[in-house]
Amino acid sequence: MRLLTALSVMVILMSGCGENKMVQTGQRPMSMARKATMEMDYLLYLPKNYGKEKKDWPLMIFLHGAGERGSSLDKVKVHGPAKLVDQGKDMPFIIISPQCPPGIWWPNSIEKIMALIDETIETYDVDTSRIYLTGLSMGGYGTWATACTYPERFAAIAPICGGGMPFITHNLADVPVWAFHGAKDDVVPLSESQKMVDAVNEAGGNAKLTVYPDLAHDSWTKTYDNPELYEWFLEHSKK
Repeated sequence: MRLLTALSVMVILMSGCGENKMVQTGQRPMSMARKATMEMDYLLYLPKNYGKEKKDWPLMIFLHGAGERGSSLDKVKVHGPAKLVDQGKDMPFIIISPQCPPGIWWPNSIEKIMALIDETIETYDVDTSRIYLTGLSMGGYGTWATACTYPERFAAIAPICGGGMPFITHNLADVPVWAFHGAKDDVVPLSESQKMVDAVNEAGGNAKLTVYPDLAHDSWTKTYDNPELYEWFLEHSKK
């Protein structure tokens, strides 16, 4: 089984296996000197059969919450897909989990996120018709903002307890959306997700919202533990 690998992309890309865990033989090595346009540490997960057959794999981008910002990638593994694969769960996606630096807000890092996606496509066997974006809390806001800015790049998105600017959600008319929120959330009000989903649907889009009546801010654990989310992702591809 492939494991999480700590990597960094800088102005001149410097990458390799971190001290945490090494990816098994078969991974195509990343260039040690590739031009890029940002600086960002991230975790990489490759499916267990990656490299064993010639095929392109779906790509999932996971954006963490505000509490996981920093310079230690161990923080990124406390929630979401990064947590699940670190615990040994096999998933049918290439998963990129970047870390947001201290004091930075994901919606202000859209170009960095997109540059990382482009670098991943160039380096790994990615099915560009099946790129998925998801995130929690601050990462939920980042998911909305990034997808609204580059809707043509994503096959589906799943923002969790996030929000954003409803007046630009018309850009998501062709991007399936599945949002999640806890009804008792006292950090990010449920109304933040509701207004975004309503705006997408009013623009002719396909957005749905799952509300957990008994959950507060942590609506992500139940969401990411649900196999139906990943099955839903895989049902969608860009035409």
